[in-house]
Amino acid sequence: MLIGLLIAFVAMLLNSTGALLQADGARRATRSRPVAVQPRYLGGLVVDLVAWLCAVVALRHLPVFAVQAVIGGSIAVTAVVGARINDTHLSRRTQGAVVACLVGLVLVAASAGSGAPPVMSTLVNVVLLVSALVLGVVVLILRQYKRAWPLALVAGLGFGGTALAVRAAHVEIGPGFSPALLLSQWSIYLVVAFWAIGMVGYSAALGRGEVGTVTAVFSVTEVVLPGLVGILLLGDPVREGWDWPFAIGLIIAVAGVVVLTRTPQEPRRRRVR
Repeated sequence: MLIGLLIAFVAMLLNSTGALLQADGARRATRSRPVAVQPRYLGGLVVDLVAWLCAVVALRHLPVFAVQAVIGGSIAVTAVVGARINDTHLSRRTQGAVVACLVGLVLVAASAGSGAPPVMSTLVNVVLLVSALVLGVVVLILRQYKRAWPLALVAGLGFGGTALAVRAAHVEIGPGFSPALLLSQWSIYLVVAFWAIGMVGYSAALGRGEVGTVTAVFSVTEVVLPGLVGILLLGDPVREGWDWPFAIGLIIAVAGVVVLTRTPQEPRRRRVR
């Protein structure tokens, strides 16, 4: 379990770095030089890929909600560093909301029990497939609008779906490893589908909103609903006696996100000499 937590922590740091690089690349995009050719954006994608691989390893040791909650710690890093880069001021309300998100996610992560990945289920694959199709349509519709937080929310569900698909897949690395068996599982293809949805939504959100707020909405969404699905469908365990802390953590984290989505960023005040 400790190994899984350490790997998830590394993924959190990499996610923060990737988010800041992608946000900077998205802001530099123009019609002649779209985001897809911006070096910093592409660098952020590479960092995100490494972070995702770390998350995959962590998911073999810990439940979905635990791994995602640890990774959600990127809220603090991106909020503070992003504000400095964008020359904006984090109001006390925003700071309080960020702290609420972090406290909620810590409670969620601490509620995790230990356990191996669950048994394969056709129901899980069907639910994930339908979810991927719905989210794919929704993210294409939302890209036509200028609001950032709905795209961040869908991106969180997309990457949360990736974690669920990874957790649902059964891969044994070792002498008995079979590529044919791996490729025969629905979950492997759903990982790619959810990842694409998450990347499209997240990139579009970063181009429309402030990186700290986008990351907060994205991170908490990535934990809450997919985490609940992991408990209900995959049998991810909650520590005995920690049901209430788990529920309270979810409520606090969601409340923090609601505040963040309703709080505009303030420009940093210039000092008069």
